[in-house]
Amino acid sequence: MALPEILQNLSIPVVGSPLFIISNPKLVIAQCQAGIVGSFPSLNARPLSQLDEWLAEITETLAAYDKANPDNPAAPFAVNQIVHKSNDRLQQDLELCVKYKAPIVITSLGAVPQVNDAIHSYGGIVLHDVINNRHANSAIRKGADGLIAVAAGAGGHAGVTSPFALIQEIRQWFDGPLLLSGSIATGDAVLAAQAMGADLAYIGSAFIATDEARADPAYKQMIADSEAKDIIYSNLFTGIHGNYLKPSIARAGMDPNNLPEADPSKMDFGSGSDKPKAWKEIWGAGQGIGAVKEVVPAAQLVERLIREYRDAKARIC
Repeated sequence: MALPEILQNLSIPVVGSPLFIISNPKLVIAQCQAGIVGSFPSLNARPLSQLDEWLAEITETLAAYDKANPDNPAAPFAVNQIVHKSNDRLQQDLELCVKYKAPIVITSLGAVPQVNDAIHSYGGIVLHDVINNRHANSAIRKGADGLIAVAAGAGGHAGVTSPFALIQEIRQWFDGPLLLSGSIATGDAVLAAQAMGADLAYIGSAFIATDEARADPAYKQMIADSEAKDIIYSNLFTGIHGNYLKPSIARAGMDPNNLPEADPSKMDFGSGSDKPKAWKEIWGAGQGIGAVKEVVPAAQLVERLIREYRDAKARIC
C-alpha cells in the first residue's frame, strides 16, 4: 500500500515525536519548515484555551510559509491525543483538532473508534502508537490508519520488543503506514528503519536538545552529555515502564540503580504524589542519545539527519 499523500514528499522520512511538556509551536513550526512532520501533545497547552491559540499559530504560520515558498512547502503537523480515561480533556481537545483540521492525529494509551471517526470526518489521518503486535491489531481494527511501533530503547513509555521483531510481526499482516520508534537519532538509523520494513522513523529524544524545545537547559545539556549507559527503564514514576536519564534521578536524590517497582494498576502522572514527577523532574530519553553531542537549532538537526541519510544510502548502494 502506498503511503498517504500527506506523509510523502518530506525532506527525510521522519516524524518528530510529541514530547510531553517540551513540544510547543516554536519547535513544531521549525520541524515542519525543515521538511519533517512536527508534533505536540495537546495536553502541553494549558489551559484549554491555549490549545486553540497554539493550533491557530501553527496553522497560520505554516500557511504563510507555504505561500512564501510554493516550491518548498512545509511538512504537515500532528497533534497527540491521550485516549485514556484519565484524560478529562479529550473531547474538548478533539473538537479543536476538528475545528483546525489537524492533518495528523497521533493517539496513545487507547484506541477508540469515535476518535478516529472524528479525524476522518475532515480527511485527517490517525496514527496509533503501540508496543506490541496485539495492540497493533486492535488499533487497526478500531479504525487507525497507521501504526507507530514503539520498540525497545525508545524514550518515554517504550516497549521491550526488539525493533526487528516488532516490525517483522506487524508487517506479516499490515501493509499500511508504519513508523518505527526506538533509539533513532541518525540518518543511518532512519535508513535502517526503512530497510527492515518501516515507512518512516519516529524521532523524539534528539529534538529535546534543540534551541526551540521547551525544556530546561540542564535537561538539554544532559541529553548531549549522556549515552545509552545513562538510560534506565523503570515504572516507578508513572506506573508504566519508561526510559529515563539516570543523572536526573540521582539529581532528585534517588539511587537509579535501586529503584522500587510501582503498582502498575495505579497509573500516576505526578499529581498528588510525593515522589519526583516524571518529565518535570525525572527526565525521559531514549537509548539513541549517544548520537547527540550538542544543543542546536531544530533545522540544523534535520540537516544532519538528511546528510547522514544520503551518505548511508550512497554507502549501501
